[in-house]
Amino acid sequence: MPLTGIRVVDLSRHAPGPYCTMLMADLGADVIVVEAPLGVARQVDEEMGVSERSKAFLPMGRNKRSVALDLKDAAMREAFFRLVDGADVVVEGFRPGVVGRLGIDYDAVKRRNPGLVYCSISGYGQTGPNVDLPGHDLNYISQAGVLGAIGWPGQPPSIPLNILADFAGGGLFAAFSILAALISRRRTGLGQYIDMAMSDGVLSLACLAASDYLASGVPPRPGEYYLNGAYPCYSVYAASDDKWLSVACMEPWFWRNLCQLLDCEAYAEEQFDAQKFPEIFVFLRAKFREQARDEWLAQFKGREVCVTPVYDLEEALEDAHNRARGMIVEVEHPEQGEIAQIGVAPKFSLTPGRVRTAAPTPGQHTEEVLREVGLRDDEIARFRR
Repeated sequence: MPLTGIRVVDLSRHAPGPYCTMLMADLGADVIVVEAPLGVARQVDEEMGVSERSKAFLPMGRNKRSVALDLKDAAMREAFFRLVDGADVVVEGFRPGVVGRLGIDYDAVKRRNPGLVYCSISGYGQTGPNVDLPGHDLNYISQAGVLGAIGWPGQPPSIPLNILADFAGGGLFAAFSILAALISRRRTGLGQYIDMAMSDGVLSLACLAASDYLASGVPPRPGEYYLNGAYPCYSVYAASDDKWLSVACMEPWFWRNLCQLLDCEAYAEEQFDAQKFPEIFVFLRAKFREQARDEWLAQFKGREVCVTPVYDLEEALEDAHNRARGMIVEVEHPEQGEIAQIGVAPKFSLTPGRVRTAAPTPGQHTEEVLREVGLRDDEIARFRR
């Protein structure tokens, strides 16, 4: 697989870091998760209402090994450094300053392994006025100006799933950055530190809307920007069964095809005429109410229009295309049996990634991994006690 031979030590706990290292593990990296002592981990799970079954299904733990260490204990901290000595990457997602207080920050790691890439994923980064603020995905997309542009005029902002900051602005950006740093290391022989702020990542994801604002001076308001619902050719419409269709006929030829199919050819030349938008919206909203969603889809099939169903997640997981692309796979779990997982997104022609193992139980591989880095059985037994 593409990342075979890369070892990642993962100190992260919540979505962004585990998703980052899941992407790397899916592509062959040996990801070793350093977890809190089992009693602490169980207490956190109980407080958050996380069951053993839901943990088994969590994709962020798959393809990884788990070691339980108390990093406040000097001997166990040394065991962590033994892991670091042979690693390529460390990922952590604590609040800024925590790894410094534990004595496992980049400076401490760099003294042991100067070629290591160390990535800190946090909400607002390691510098700046917000460095000490707590937060979650919703806060970061708000800070970046994205939440304020989602929704409809006069309505509260529409809260999306925690995809934009946690998974894209945090985890995906971190994985991309780590791989870039590893490529740089091949040239220089040196590792480096990566300060990955989710709020930075979200603002980068919004670069097109931001550039439009910087050029025009007109900010993207909810439902008033061409990519968030202002244009009839790029919007959503309810069908007669109250299911929804997404229409994204932005190119004139796609829009022209749609107008022909809906018997409104007069609107084909008025696609970008803002004065006509209210009239076109009224027509399209009424028109799409004439048939059920799937009847429209059957009518549009093969007709060169950018129209798709607005699926709920249940429908998306059963969709024939998603299944054909291998985006839903099965993996065996030692306690839960065969469980479903979301598949590996990038498709490599020579070195494909794959889902090999389900998420481990906390500390499942402690003895195995610590023996690999040279600890004696009596030392491991003391850690266990």
